[in-house]
Amino acid sequence: MTVKEMITKETTHEHQHPSRPVPAVDLSAVNQASTEYLTLGSSKAAELEEVFLRGVTPNLDQLVGWEFRGMNQPFWTKLAGIKKFVKGFERRDGNQVYGYNSPVVQNALDEPWITKPKSKPAKRFGYYQVARVDPGSRDNTYLHAVLLDYGKGQNPRFDPSKGLRDYLVQVTSNNPDIFLGKAYYAIGQMRVSTNFFVLERFRQANGG
Repeated sequence: MTVKEMITKETTHEHQHPSRPVPAVDLSAVNQASTEYLTLGSSKAAELEEVFLRGVTPNLDQLVGWEFRGMNQPFWTKLAGIKKFVKGFERRDGNQVYGYNSPVVQNALDEPWITKPKSKPAKRFGYYQVARVDPGSRDNTYLHAVLLDYGKGQNPRFDPSKGLRDYLVQVTSNNPDIFLGKAYYAIGQMRVSTNFFVLERFRQANGG
């Protein structure tokens, strides 16, 4: 099944099947990526751009408290050792949403996502603040997305990740488990598009 067929199938049946609720239990025991997720991650950038533009705004409450298996789309990320990763979301500083990344063993895509170190807890780095896109801000390219702003993630002063700005959409309205991201890098007021990435609900954030 191609990514277009997958999206068409889900949106066609949207009114026949109610939106799936976010699972109430930890999913880490089922540590295999879904076919839909792998199909999306192996798609070309032009196809992903179309999917991204048709995506819906994520519900922040359905992100908080969960970790998501992540996959960068470009081939070069495999060579760089960053093809697979994990992103997590949590509330702190009052009611604000923040997130983090964890490194993952770079095994095959059809093998489990294993965070490093293998002993708990997993390492965290690359922190970001999460919010609806502000139309009046510099980072307002996609108003239907949420913005993962690493510049507001309280990263170390000279951490290069501070320049990252990720837009994130839910791929279809009836599936709250799969998301598509588009990453940019901030150089002053300039924004350079770098790559697409996909996320799939993985485990509760306290799963370690």
